[in-house]
Amino acid sequence: MSQNPTPQATAASIRANIERVMSGQTHTVDKVLAAFLAGGHVLLEDNPGTGKTTLAKALAKSVGGEFRRVQFTPDLLPSDILGVSVFNPRDQDFKFHAGPIFTQVLLADEINRASPRTQSALLEAMAEGQVSIEGKTHALDYLFFVIATQNPVEFRGTYPLPEAQMDRFAVRLSLGYVSAEAEVAIVNAQAQAHPLDGLQACVTTQQIRELKQQVKAIRVSDELKRYAVDLARATRGAPSVQLGAGPRASLALVHMAQALALVQGGEFVTPDHIRDMAVSVLAHRLSIDPAAKFSGRTAQDVVADVLKSVPAPV
Repeated sequence: MSQNPTPQATAASIRANIERVMSGQTHTVDKVLAAFLAGGHVLLEDNPGTGKTTLAKALAKSVGGEFRRVQFTPDLLPSDILGVSVFNPRDQDFKFHAGPIFTQVLLADEINRASPRTQSALLEAMAEGQVSIEGKTHALDYLFFVIATQNPVEFRGTYPLPEAQMDRFAVRLSLGYVSAEAEVAIVNAQAQAHPLDGLQACVTTQQIRELKQQVKAIRVSDELKRYAVDLARATRGAPSVQLGAGPRASLALVHMAQALALVQGGEFVTPDHIRDMAVSVLAHRLSIDPAAKFSGRTAQDVVADVLKSVPAPV
């Protein structure tokens, strides 16, 4: 009689399934999967052609989730994302047509190309798992997960995400370029067809629900919780920082460390899990002084310095 797989084994099977498509990106795949299981959202900031859309589709297919993609443009309206009520003259009433936000995995492509008004349409959805349309509240799917992308090298015709929106993303990640060997493997894999075409779900929706519950059961010592809080608090008084990471960042850091521990096969959080997630969770929440930014100092530099100055529990 076969035993049910452990949560760690289930998470490993999802990761292996995604890696059939995403060669040489184990570290980023781990963090994206961790964000999905922790109930967070991901901002992917990278150059075109690095696999951002492929990663989102691979995750959705691996978990058997519904996938929708929205291309953000300057003329995109909130109703294009949320949905709209249309009058039916035959029945003499309004019928609501749900927008693409009513899905499980939403790819918000080039999110910084839309106006702030349209960007803010995602705020309530990402923060509370619901949207308010024409005075009515609509609950989103339990698995609702946003992967937003933006191109870091193009600034013409873009609207930078405000601090409140950035704070809604659990992590900001970058795929980067893979090694030459991995790039050759990608070219070979796509010689006949795209690997995504043959990708199948490897878990059920019920297993995903259980995994998301298991993340909360991953043990975190009081000392490590304090360590996560100390890291976030240290950014508030760091030199050249105008706005540091708030309490939401401390919560996100602990939750993401729990999820990363599960994805990497652990049963409890270690200092390495928190250190590994610190830059991805904290850096995008910081606002750097313009003079320091002009001199080349980045938010990632600030978090790296904080990691050096705040002692980890032994």
